[in-house]
Amino acid sequence: MPQDIDPRLLRAFTTTAEELHFTRAAARLYVAQQALSRDVRRLERELGVELFLRTTRQVTLTPDGERLLPYARRVLAAQDELLAACAGGAPPLLVDLNTEGMVSGRVLARARELAPRHELMARFQSGLTGAAAEILAGRLDVSFGYAGGLAPVLRDALSHQLVRYEPLAVLLPADHPLARLPEVPLGALAGESVYAGAGNPGTVEWTGLARRLFAGRSIEVAAPAPMAVGAEEFRRVMAKHRNPVLAVVDFPVMPDTVLRPLVDPVPLSPLSLVWRKGLRHPGVEALRAAAAELGAEEGWLDPDPRDLLLPLSLH
Repeated sequence: MPQDIDPRLLRAFTTTAEELHFTRAAARLYVAQQALSRDVRRLERELGVELFLRTTRQVTLTPDGERLLPYARRVLAAQDELLAACAGGAPPLLVDLNTEGMVSGRVLARARELAPRHELMARFQSGLTGAAAEILAGRLDVSFGYAGGLAPVLRDALSHQLVRYEPLAVLLPADHPLARLPEVPLGALAGESVYAGAGNPGTVEWTGLARRLFAGRSIEVAAPAPMAVGAEEFRRVMAKHRNPVLAVVDFPVMPDTVLRPLVDPVPLSPLSLVWRKGLRHPGVEALRAAAAELGAEEGWLDPDPRDLLLPLSLH
């Protein structure tokens, strides 16, 4: 039995144990699969035990692997804490809120209260698909959005926690005929072209959700258009094209527009907290705790059963 074990070998083992797939584990660690397999075999030799059962179809933990896993995680957590302490604390956590004034901002505010010694910095991307690519590139740490709509290659590299079933809404020009209604029945949008980010590579998940929602209802997804940046440009584009915009009920109202909830049925979009697999940071734990706390207080995950006449029950 060796006196010292290289933490790199333990990280290779724990990541493979979490994925039960050598290719995905190697991608998470940004190493070649051959290098990962070599590290796992070296750890097995040093410990004198077999940690995984490997077949052409699956990878599973052996009983020795199951016993080692909690100890390996504790060792790696202690190492992370040591490195953070030597570096003067955890680095700032970059949190993408997508848009100001939404549920994500409330979660961030509560997380800052739960972790006052750590810096949680807000960022604003145009959509979760774009944010996910930034997370995997290391330029963002956390985002919010419809995780079920991400491409598998992105989703498989991320962890996520469901935060809220968000009621959907429509943003209308103030003089649109539907603007006089307090709520807009989904069927009333028949014949309309509704903007849902089509053509924007950063919002693919949102456009896909809209297509599922509108299917069979004679509602079109508006043709691709450059994304309007800033309130004045948004107002100008809305006035010119007059397309309703698919949004959520907490979306900030823009100039010369009204926001109306969609009903009959009430469509719900599953909003998730999303972060890079393997990311260890007190801010992530604070965000997860804040989301769970606010969700329990306000029933974010307990929609009225009468509203579950939904085309969307997506995770």
